[in-house]
Amino acid sequence: MAKKRTWKFWTSRTILIIIALGLFWLGNLIWFRPFNIKHFYDKVFVELALESPELTTSMGIPFLYDRSKDELDDISDAKQWESFNKMKENYETLMSYDFEGQSEANKLNTKILAFYLEGLIEGEPFFYHGYPVNQMGGVQSSLPSLMENAHKLRNESDAEAYITRLSKFDNKFDQLIENLKIGESKGIIPPKFVIDRVLDEMNGFIGVKNSTDTLQDSNKVVSPVKSNILYTNFELKIDKIENISQEEKDAYKKQVEEEIKTTVFEAYKNLITYFEQLKEKATTDDGVWKLPNGEAYYRLQLKERTTTDLDPEEVHQIGLSEVARIKSEMQHILVTEGYTDTTKTLGAKIQELNKEERFLFPNNDEGRQMVLDEYDRILAEISTGLDEAFDIRPKAGLEVKRVPEFKEEGSAGAYYNRPAMDGSRGGIFYANLRNVHESVKFGMKTLAYHEGIPGHHFQIAIQSELEGVPIFRTIGLFTAYIEGWALYSEQLAWELGFYKNDPFGNLGRLQAEMFRAVRLVVDTGIHYKKWTREQAIEYMVLNTGMTTTEVTTEIERYIVWPGQACAYKIGMMKILELREKAKKKLGNTFDLKDFHNAVLKNGAVPLDILEEIIDAYIDDTLAKNEGSKEP
Repeated sequence: MAKKRTWKFWTSRTILIIIALGLFWLGNLIWFRPFNIKHFYDKVFVELALESPELTTSMGIPFLYDRSKDELDDISDAKQWESFNKMKENYETLMSYDFEGQSEANKLNTKILAFYLEGLIEGEPFFYHGYPVNQMGGVQSSLPSLMENAHKLRNESDAEAYITRLSKFDNKFDQLIENLKIGESKGIIPPKFVIDRVLDEMNGFIGVKNSTDTLQDSNKVVSPVKSNILYTNFELKIDKIENISQEEKDAYKKQVEEEIKTTVFEAYKNLITYFEQLKEKATTDDGVWKLPNGEAYYRLQLKERTTTDLDPEEVHQIGLSEVARIKSEMQHILVTEGYTDTTKTLGAKIQELNKEERFLFPNNDEGRQMVLDEYDRILAEISTGLDEAFDIRPKAGLEVKRVPEFKEEGSAGAYYNRPAMDGSRGGIFYANLRNVHESVKFGMKTLAYHEGIPGHHFQIAIQSELEGVPIFRTIGLFTAYIEGWALYSEQLAWELGFYKNDPFGNLGRLQAEMFRAVRLVVDTGIHYKKWTREQAIEYMVLNTGMTTTEVTTEIERYIVWPGQACAYKIGMMKILELREKAKKKLGNTFDLKDFHNAVLKNGAVPLDILEEIIDAYIDDTLAKNEGSKEP
């Protein structure tokens, strides 16, 4: 007689079956081709996050953060090739799914991910091209910034993880130096000025006056370990933790001090030594045309940055045309406001305007605070006046902060950091206050609109908060869209009346647009037409009115980031083109809110795909309008 099965038996059997199926599903997700393409999308991101503790930290990814908060990324050559080959496998897997059988939403997901992965694969011949350490970024500046801005200090575990990370700086820098040596062996050597900039930055970081000082000469050390950002950041934050005793806090501070002195500073000294010898091999040629197969490399960079197939000559000519148009509009405002001297260039007129006392804050710490306060006021004002253009707003807040002093010299005038995924940190608009007189009052609105509201903060924060899309869709992958939206936002603010009765503010807006148009000319000039750094600086000063110091920083940025500066104007022009297309086809039924929803609610996409999205929005709107007319 068969034994009677009890409810406990069937319950335990069911649980075992569920666990087995779960393990089978998880194994399939991790090691094999997922059954569902939605799972594959997330698998790509999860793999990336698992391999990058620094990405997990910077994005504040829930669940994964604590798992890797004491680790740093493996940037060894072998690991980078392993990751690259894995990415190629992911592309092949993506292409193996039946495209036509996918939902419309998944078709869009597939097209976006495929475009991104294809771009990376195309770059394989140029795997070692580029300058991993430069005055705009690199491990030497990004790692301290990560520790200051993203590494949380809430408890003892976080403090210990902070110290552990400091202890790993030497290994990370050793890997970096090995990578740089491989690039050097292939003829990838940055221009001489780049080496000078990073040497000054790194020497300043460890407390040496400048790159000509002797590291061993203790009399030249001007900044002790305790004034280094890695120490002051730790000290400030750990002192705020209530459930750690003062004795324990002091012990942690001592460990941090020791790691900075013995591990971090030594890692920087090794990198400094490498760059000092590399400088002897560097030249003053600035464009990437000088690199192996440099022309093809630049064309690929333009394609990746603008997400278009425009060639360098086309981009150059677009730039020249836009410079001429904007110059005419700026001259009209100047004449109307009484600046009628025809013997002066546009650049000279703007430079004189920039020096007028009425447009300047005091060039001291009080003035720096006044700049930050004014940005807060501008952002608060526009935030309350956008209802006619937007019915979607980010949940995350926005904070205005100063660019950290240790890296402000080589940094851009401003930049934006996205909110943490776990909601622990909102968006941050960083303003460069190295020289307060660079923050001219009539240009501040435009910069605030670009970096904050309704520019980067609106777009990037809204994208990070999208629901029902794969995780990779919440990350900004396409510069032309991201920067194009921010530049479009500047013009949108003007169209919405935020420059009303403010001709100089509008002049500042046009100057900012001119700045982006000039970029098309000088970027292609440097990397395609073989302009010298000095030629590019002269052209930009002549047409923008920016100071030579400001322009030099910008031109040097374009030299180390080929093609990136072209994304802004190309992206803006595309969004404006699509808006005009929608207006023309929809006529009186065009609604600006709906257009912005169509642009923002899909996150950053390549420009061709953005056009497909807008075409679908137009067709849907027309169909709804036709349907509403039926009896």
